[in-house]
Amino acid sequence: MDNLMDFLSNIAWWGWVLIFLALVAIRDIFIQRAHTISHNFPIVGHLRYMLEKIGPELRQYLVANNREELPFNRIERGWIYASAKKENNYEGFGTDRDIFEHQHIFINNAMIPFAIDKNHPNSVDKSFLPCAKVIGAYHKRKKPFRPASVINVSAMSFGSLSAKAIESLNKGVKIAGAYHNTGEGGLSPYHSHGGDVIFHFGTGYFGVRSEDGKFSIDKLIKLVDDNPFIRAIEVKLSQGAKPGKGGVLPGAKITPELAKIRGVEVGKDVLSPPNHSAFSNVPEMVDFIETIAEKTGLPVGIKAAIGKLEQWEELADIMLKTGKGPDFITVDGGEGGTGAAPPSFADHVSLPWVYGFSDLYKLFKNKGLTERIVFIGSGKLGFPAKAAMAFAMGADCINVAREAMMSIGCIQAQICHTNRCPSGVATQNKWLQSGIDPTLKSERLAQYFKTFRKELIEITHAAGYEHPCQFKMSDIEINVDDHNISTHLSKTYQYEKTPVPFTSMQALKDCVYLGTTQN
Repeated sequence: MDNLMDFLSNIAWWGWVLIFLALVAIRDIFIQRAHTISHNFPIVGHLRYMLEKIGPELRQYLVANNREELPFNRIERGWIYASAKKENNYEGFGTDRDIFEHQHIFINNAMIPFAIDKNHPNSVDKSFLPCAKVIGAYHKRKKPFRPASVINVSAMSFGSLSAKAIESLNKGVKIAGAYHNTGEGGLSPYHSHGGDVIFHFGTGYFGVRSEDGKFSIDKLIKLVDDNPFIRAIEVKLSQGAKPGKGGVLPGAKITPELAKIRGVEVGKDVLSPPNHSAFSNVPEMVDFIETIAEKTGLPVGIKAAIGKLEQWEELADIMLKTGKGPDFITVDGGEGGTGAAPPSFADHVSLPWVYGFSDLYKLFKNKGLTERIVFIGSGKLGFPAKAAMAFAMGADCINVAREAMMSIGCIQAQICHTNRCPSGVATQNKWLQSGIDPTLKSERLAQYFKTFRKELIEITHAAGYEHPCQFKMSDIEINVDDHNISTHLSKTYQYEKTPVPFTSMQALKDCVYLGTTQN
């Protein structure tokens, strides 16, 4: 009797399944007209859409090889994860990278490496690596700032990233002695956990905007006065993901907390236009920079992705003529970053970092202006060898965004723009955020930074130098084809970097501008 009941129960269950499939088939054939595949192949056609949806995950974990994925391959992600967790990040049996591939980087090592004695700062702290330049020194700003770390967190705003992610990053930079760029979403309470901050704003002037959406110098002055951990101001002209394109923050995403931080209305769409309303040309921009520097006492810089150079040349000429201008320039790579953008922009508008930076640096070098500016590189440079190349080209600091996100748990799901980030890093969903422990994740961000600096120092010593600012263009080679036509960076990008004044690491350690000390 029991067996009969089980048999009848199974028949009933399968009956319901067949009825459901029949209804799906009827819908596919007679009702829906949006999907040809589902219409022509009812039921089975849905498998195609399911596989398409999970395709990135299948390729990431099962199909793609270690070096194949973009924007970051499995080896790169694995190195960040292991470094952040203080695990073994070595590889055995030689590299699996094709070292003859186009643009592979070679660092020319010295016959006898640079040696440190027991009194050297790096003998005590193997990750001690401050910036060799002081931001704001040339223009004699009231509060010059020497970054205590050459690697720092790039511009990622609260709203784009979750509250717990921002808190983790800020606590992490405090541990690592680095700085945290706020991104253009304004200064939030989550940026206020002890780390040095560079306040960044774009065309929306979030956090420092008047009621009509224009820039308010009074609000900026108050913000700086109320938050002494703000060490510099960065004005965004453009970003690598979508230079020259504005954006809309949908009203549905504007919570009361976001509205208060950004200075906007709850539930109302907010437009970030392509252009600044505070200035409309290069001379006005220089005046704008000088006004902010004078009113706040802080160094002021600009961030941009690089394309045409005519206006940059105009800026250089004004700097030569007046002695005024930005204290630092952050060059963003056209390959994009955390900001969502149409593929037409992310794939094609503005130059990749190496091309954009080399064009800009060469222009300023030819004008004799490179010593006035701290150059900051931002564009997939969060790896020691890439950083060595960047320093050889003239960069003084590195900003990292996605690499920092990965150190606190990002898995490169590439759905940052959907509010469904599974790791809780790039979402405002409270449930998804709940998996982030800021105390643990901040330690991992700090450990990634410390490992990065340690390995960059080791590479620097292997090349015979004490600090990466001493790298020359001729110290780095990149593949063009085979070694017979591979060439130094200086020949590739047609300039020689200006030598950075540098005495010793001990002198940097003793410098009054180091870290949070200002005088």
